[in-house]
Amino acid sequence: MKNRIVVSAVCVFDDAGRLLTVRKRGTSMFMHPGGKPEAGETAVQTAARELAEEVGIVVDPRELQLMGVWIADAANEAATDIEATVFLAPGTWEAHPSAEIAEIRWLDLDGELPGDLAPLLTDHILPELAARPAGARPEG
Repeated sequence: MKNRIVVSAVCVFDDAGRLLTVRKRGTSMFMHPGGKPEAGETAVQTAARELAEEVGIVVDPRELQLMGVWIADAANEAATDIEATVFLAPGTWEAHPSAEIAEIRWLDLDGELPGDLAPLLTDHILPELAARPAGARPEG
């Protein structure tokens, strides 16, 4: 039986339409900003807090749009699934790495994808974003 970690994650875009990915210290995979809830937090509160802590983006939790909940292989932990509630941040943003984030990378969804993306991104989120009409991606 696999372990399961519950997390919240956020899709954030810049003004060029690229998706924000982050790499945590001591890991090799890029993923959404996000993380585990603290006691008493809802999924959307966790998403907003992690976004502020990890990449300096402050957004009202009420403005985050729910994309869905997915289960995927954890990127950096063997024999573990993540149950990820994923939100979309409206508008466009700039970000800088802080807290446990070692590196950020903006991902061009129309370009060739790197091989170091977390399974949640490759198996669930990128197909979901690709299936949306072009106008459904956030605009500035």
